[in-house]
Amino acid sequence: MVATTNCEGDGRIQSPGWLAVMDSFTSLFLTGSLVAAWLAGVDRPCLAEDKPNLASAQRAEQNYREARKRFQSNTNDSEVAWQFGRACFDWADLVQDNARRESIAEEGIAACRQLIARDPKSAPGHYYLAMDLGQLAQTKTLGALRIVQEMEREFKTVRDLDAKFDYAGPDRNLGLLYLEAPGWPASIGSKSNARKHLERAVELAPDYPENRLCLLEAYLKWGEKKNVQRVLKVTQELLARARKEFAGETWAQSWIDWDKRWKKIEAKTCGLEK
Repeated sequence: MVATTNCEGDGRIQSPGWLAVMDSFTSLFLTGSLVAAWLAGVDRPCLAEDKPNLASAQRAEQNYREARKRFQSNTNDSEVAWQFGRACFDWADLVQDNARRESIAEEGIAACRQLIARDPKSAPGHYYLAMDLGQLAQTKTLGALRIVQEMEREFKTVRDLDAKFDYAGPDRNLGLLYLEAPGWPASIGSKSNARKHLERAVELAPDYPENRLCLLEAYLKWGEKKNVQRVLKVTQELLARARKEFAGETWAQSWIDWDKRWKKIEAKTCGLEK
């Protein structure tokens, strides 16, 4: 979702896809599905099916064009570079044409790689490199496996540099990665790793709705009734409080997504015994 902030990040994921090397048609199919699942889990600028999000799409394109102009005028400014990388992710996420998505993603990737070359310890540079790689992987088949592995490495790097960046974005994204990926030997999917990172994201940024929702959705996916019951009320209370903290136009589309997911969670848990 769109939420323009400073170096603290913007709360996206949000959110992801990655596979181990498999030179087969099955691996290619799984990679594409995984990246799509990752992007679905990411706290995104808007969803294509939400017609009221037209304004957000227009804003994302405008932000991209403005960030691009700033970057072209000052390619050595670190903050300008990673902000352009972020803007590329947002806009690439909304375009429907793969060729256009690839072109936009590659611009963001190039900007972030330049930044990292100058400053290897730039957490935002590594973070938005991984995010833009996710957009690029969505357009690929044969090359997607390698891209997915690089995404994983970049998120791990960000976690080591600044685990709290983007509301614990590194752990949140790694958790979604391991949650959605097929397990060994097809890929790097791991229930234990997914649990570790999603729970860690909640520990690091407990008041950020995306972290709570991702963990609760994981518990539901695993059929862990006791854990669902344990965090259900806490998440409900958090969402009520968070509306005041994450308020305003920049968070409007995030709340469309969060509210939609919360309704699905309520529907799935209405039959649980108290």
